[in-house]
Amino acid sequence: MNQPWAAPFATGPVHATVAVPGSKSITNRALLLAALSDGGGTLTGALRSRDSQLMCDALRALGVPVTDDGDQVVVGAHAGLRGPALVDCGLAGTVMRFVPPAAAIADGEVRFDGDPRARERPMSTVLDALRALGAVIDGDGLPFTLHGKGRVAGGTVTIDASASSQFVSGLLLAGARYDAGLTVQHVGKPVPSLPHIDMTVRMLREAGVTVADDEPNTWHVEPGPIAYRDWVVEPDLSNATPFLAAAAATGGSVTVPGWPTDTTQPGDVFREIATRMGCTVERDGSGLTVTGPDQLSGIDFDLHDVGELTPTVAALAVLADGPSVLRGIAHLRGHETDRLAALAAEINALGGHATETEDGLEITPKPLHAGLWKAYEDHRMATAGAIVGLMVPGVEVDDIGTTSKTLPDFPAMWAGMLQ
Repeated sequence: MNQPWAAPFATGPVHATVAVPGSKSITNRALLLAALSDGGGTLTGALRSRDSQLMCDALRALGVPVTDDGDQVVVGAHAGLRGPALVDCGLAGTVMRFVPPAAAIADGEVRFDGDPRARERPMSTVLDALRALGAVIDGDGLPFTLHGKGRVAGGTVTIDASASSQFVSGLLLAGARYDAGLTVQHVGKPVPSLPHIDMTVRMLREAGVTVADDEPNTWHVEPGPIAYRDWVVEPDLSNATPFLAAAAATGGSVTVPGWPTDTTQPGDVFREIATRMGCTVERDGSGLTVTGPDQLSGIDFDLHDVGELTPTVAALAVLADGPSVLRGIAHLRGHETDRLAALAAEINALGGHATETEDGLEITPKPLHAGLWKAYEDHRMATAGAIVGLMVPGVEVDDIGTTSKTLPDFPAMWAGMLQ
């Protein structure tokens, strides 16, 4: 059993510069594109975490040489993906949704499994899509076995990706290696986290792949080679938001170096959220700086496209001077945990008032007290507890170690910010 982590209490405004590691989303896309390219690729500034390690191990299991070379990750050339192989997805959505479309062109049997919670996450959308393209798969969720034939004919597939944008991205990343390319058509409620699909499209184009996305809810990838590329990975902007939130909550000032001026990362939307909650936000050549107000304002915000920011925003909302409404995020019920139920439960357990709605949360600030904040094996739930603990003495997070999913040294980084 992990010992609860006593969340540090801020005795005054937080003033710090915090360098965050590379983007998980960019890292795992670049790793997969390098593995599907004709000659491999290199990644500089890649995230080193459980999620990225699971992707590296998945590629190695499929016969792809992946090595660390100083500050670089090098993906070598190979003779093609192959089985038999066992892929451990852990709790990484980018592994369980991105690797199967690539493994469909492998020669041999590939078995996928993951953590117990991963077995509850929706997978049928991508598996049914692969079946429609000719793949043979045993199972509708983890664990499942894909019987690779060495090729996929490709063509057009219609899916409902309203549960996760990862279903679209996973198919697109492999589509160029299908014989006829791939057209993905979405039908259903709007796709959440569209910036992540924009990221996928941009990275495919940067790797020399022709992608058409001018028609709503339709993406077409032309067949052809994926180029060798040296990828430079941006800092993870979503992982940066808890540190910027520390400034917002305490009335301090935190700078994250290297904040890009042009990015598809959803975390960039935190600039707007922080501003609307009363913060001052400045971006210059040194990075992004958030300076908190004397008192945070409540917010009414549609987080549909940036749902991963919800735990951070909810943590700030309980510290604000008025009610907040977070909407457009019903899909978060299918993430690492049911994030809406988890946030409501933990806020209320500390004396707050949070109510689930059909598509989000309503939060009314109330005085909070000490207590245990449960992480539910969810890295963003754990960091949300740390934010609340800055302003509420005696808060403990039951499993801070779950932050290793994307921030392997979070406790030390958090403590260092407060020094």
